[in-house]
Amino acid sequence: MILVALLLGLALRPLSSLGEGWEGPLPSLAAGLAFGAAALAAEHLLRAWDIWAAAGGALGLLIGGLVGVVVVRVLPEGTAGFPAAALRPFVYLVALYAGGVGGARFGASLRGDSAVALLGRDAPAGPNCKVLDTSVIIDGRVADVSEAGFLEGVMIIPSFVLRELQYIADSPDSLRRARGRKGLEILQKLKKAPSGRVVFSQEEIPEIREVDLKLIELAKRMNAKLLTNDFNLNKVASLRGIEVLNLNDLANAVKPVVLPGEAMKVSILKEGKEAGQGVAYLDDGTMVVVDNARTLIGRTADIVVTSVIQTTAGKMFFGKLSSADGLPASPPSRPAGSPATPLIPSSET
Repeated sequence: MILVALLLGLALRPLSSLGEGWEGPLPSLAAGLAFGAAALAAEHLLRAWDIWAAAGGALGLLIGGLVGVVVVRVLPEGTAGFPAAALRPFVYLVALYAGGVGGARFGASLRGDSAVALLGRDAPAGPNCKVLDTSVIIDGRVADVSEAGFLEGVMIIPSFVLRELQYIADSPDSLRRARGRKGLEILQKLKKAPSGRVVFSQEEIPEIREVDLKLIELAKRMNAKLLTNDFNLNKVASLRGIEVLNLNDLANAVKPVVLPGEAMKVSILKEGKEAGQGVAYLDDGTMVVVDNARTLIGRTADIVVTSVIQTTAGKMFFGKLSSADGLPASPPSRPAGSPATPLIPSSET
């Protein structure tokens, strides 16, 4: 850096003919340092940010340099014995820094929704951009949520996600092939939906190999949210400071509230872990564990919810058979398959 600054300083020695304040090696060295810092800043912009921020930073540096020249020209010759020549390098540094940072931020603001507008597309209603990963596309619910109007702004489909979907759709495994083709159909549905805007990003991020890390870096560069159903990606992205939208969290949030004591009708599908338990599932996939319902597997039963447990995977209900079902609350002493009649007290036998 020092060597580059010295070389630039020597190259800028002819500027000493512009005025008295430019005489000597120090102004040229300061100018060389300023241009060297600007070059490093430009290189950083090109490596760490996208083309919008880099172009904005370059434009800001140009404007900052012009402003610095104007300010230096109007500076007085000196104030209270302090020469104006000593202030000129600082004026250039401040002007270049302010111009570069301001231009880079302006360029960064053109990412996402504004970039879509500049590319000739209709500007979306909301300012938010959302990067979609493979799991949320294959899941399919994102299309329904978007069609219902709950996803505003631009939905960004990275090229490496589209490539991964194509790879899954060409898999020799029939299940994976079906999942991949479903994901491609969901993309077609999203693209045709009038409620959302779908943009296919061509940014590859070649310095990163893992798709999950590519998604995190792309969301960071675009200042966008990450839409995913992947639990691990959700956690890693949150640790990196990326705002994550998880459709599973949305599904849990809109589930109807069930309180202990409420009655419901469920179909007992399998036996539970404990003796006598039966397991049922609600329409949204919530597991319901019913005491003394093992003999009712394959049948529908009226139950009363006794407790609700919140787990990392969602809610789980525990219940018991209601009296309306005609079954006792305790394990029956009759053979399985006999009529569901109350037990006769021993005093009557």
